[in-house]
Amino acid sequence: MSSNPGGSARPAAAALPATPLSDAEYRTETSALLARVEAAADAWLQDDVIDIDTHRSGGLLELSFPNGSKIIINTQPPLQEVWMAARGGGFHYRWVAGRWRDTRDGSEFIAALSHHAGLQAGKPLQF
Repeated sequence: MSSNPGGSARPAAAALPATPLSDAEYRTETSALLARVEAAADAWLQDDVIDIDTHRSGGLLELSFPNGSKIIINTQPPLQEVWMAARGGGFHYRWVAGRWRDTRDGSEFIAALSHHAGLQAGKPLQF
């Protein structure tokens, strides 16, 4: 995930300037992000792909996998970040040029979530 299809390393998000958002824009973007994740999990349940339980409380979304593992997605309004905790580690994302990008390696949130969810589910998943 740390290189693009051409093989060159992605610039770290820390090197890319975060795009400033107003508080309202931040809430809109994070709400849409969490809703997208919930909708994917609901669709997988309906289509009998996998049963990932979701629990949302404000800006925190918990994904519980059949094997007992979890992924936690949490909004961080004071920092204008989104945090993800998975078996593979903890990750911080900031809004850069219209996407949530990892503050360490520049990877995109949905791609990283799909990767970690697939590992924890034992099957490929694409949010």
